[in-house]
Amino acid sequence: MQSFKLLVDQHHSFLITTHKSPDGDAIGSATACYFFLKKMGKNPMVLLPDEPSEGLLPFLSGVSYKVFENCSVNEIQEMISMDASIHMDYNDPSRVGSEMSLIFEQLKGPSIMIDHHPNPSTFTDYSISKVEASSTAELFYEVLERNDLSSNVDLHCARGIYLGILTDTGSFRFPSVTAFTHHVLEKLLQLGLDHVEIHEAIYDDNSLNRLQLRGFAIAERLEILPDMPIGVIALSREDLRRFNYKKGDTEGLVNVILSIKGIQIALFAIEKEDGVKLSFRSKGNYFVNDFSSRNFNGGGHKYAAGGESKESLDVTISRFKSLVNELI
Repeated sequence: MQSFKLLVDQHHSFLITTHKSPDGDAIGSATACYFFLKKMGKNPMVLLPDEPSEGLLPFLSGVSYKVFENCSVNEIQEMISMDASIHMDYNDPSRVGSEMSLIFEQLKGPSIMIDHHPNPSTFTDYSISKVEASSTAELFYEVLERNDLSSNVDLHCARGIYLGILTDTGSFRFPSVTAFTHHVLEKLLQLGLDHVEIHEAIYDDNSLNRLQLRGFAIAERLEILPDMPIGVIALSREDLRRFNYKKGDTEGLVNVILSIKGIQIALFAIEKEDGVKLSFRSKGNYFVNDFSSRNFNGGGHKYAAGGESKESLDVTISRFKSLVNELI
């Protein structure tokens, strides 16, 4: 924990990175770190591998950030030359993509990882890894508190921390929520945080196309495997085109599957230009991270993991069905 304070004390400019397809915890923890460093009089910059979903863009308001896939050579060189780097909400360079990960070898200053995913690799000089934390955002607050730095959490920073905890705990309903989680929430609310506004921005701001896509997915693409506690939704590119899909429109659909009575394992598969993206969820005594790692080049938490397949959507789903005995 103290390595973070050392970096902050000894350096002025900071590059903050997070993973591809950034979710609420990625954006939340990265922006919280950004506003904390600004409050400390530092010069931070956030680098995202790709564009976040439209619903998360408002949370980047006031943040100096760049998207790697849109960066010029000069901009990349400027970021490489920053005094130190902080890598949030991922535990392996592969999570930022092969191209962006190449710049890690060229970073001039010391680096630190802050993350809560299991089995971290060694790619930074310092690592703060806590699998028990509900989210990287919660872990970031703990880092500040244990270094007597939490007095530098302002409303902008608090907003990012709350966003990360809210989204990574499924609105505080996952087993990862602890008494410390609620301790952090108490501290944020004492600052005057408008938690209702954040919840509405994430969960209650839908386009008509988004709602129709989700209704179609549940009504037409949901499959319950016979005599198994497993549900699957698979959406093709044609399905997405039909409803004018935008990034983030299917967020949370995998949890809808898991909410069905009797379902213990859920798979949501979505066909993209570069392959099939997979989201796994589970509960009870069923764990999905090792399964995803072994079979679909993925990983994550026991009850929430991601994966990918370069095969067609139909072949990917057939392959998953052939492997389900590993899960049950």
